[in-house]
Amino acid sequence: MRLFGYARVSTSQQSLDIQIKALKEAGVKSSRIFTDKVSGSHIQRDGLALLRVKVEESDVILVKKLDRLGRDTADMIALIKEFDEMGVSIRFLDDGISTEGTMGKMVVTILSAVAQAERQRILERTNEGRVEAKAKGVKFGRKPTIDRKKILELHEKSVGATAIAKQLGIGRSTVYKLLANN
Repeated sequence: MRLFGYARVSTSQQSLDIQIKALKEAGVKSSRIFTDKVSGSHIQRDGLALLRVKVEESDVILVKKLDRLGRDTADMIALIKEFDEMGVSIRFLDDGISTEGTMGKMVVTILSAVAQAERQRILERTNEGRVEAKAKGVKFGRKPTIDRKKILELHEKSVGATAIAKQLGIGRSTVYKLLANN
């Protein structure tokens, strides 16, 4: 039996350090820890794909928390089934559960459904917050970097769109668009 570890965070700005430390403390060698910095809403992940190739019968995969392996119930069931058919079990350190045995598989399946529901609630709350912020006048997206006043000043001085574009280092179509909106 060999121990493997899997750690995942949703964005590249988040850190894997806590998960990796926990996996090492549980006895997983650094060379057998596979990681991803992408959403858990799908199973097309490089680290997970490599882990699926490396494990063999009687190996055990350690994951800090259930939602780190994935957030989609159907994908989680498929992963558990795939590993089970290979004779590989999965243990979730913080949750204290494992796919070893029928009850373990059932509990993992139920908790996978809960993780997926939580992900949906997070998306709903995020969207509600975005709608509320827009209603309060919060602007989203990149801040404008073009000096609109300068464009209007130059245009009033009869400077042509091509000359304005060259002077400000912007596209001529941008100049026309801004002039049309004023």
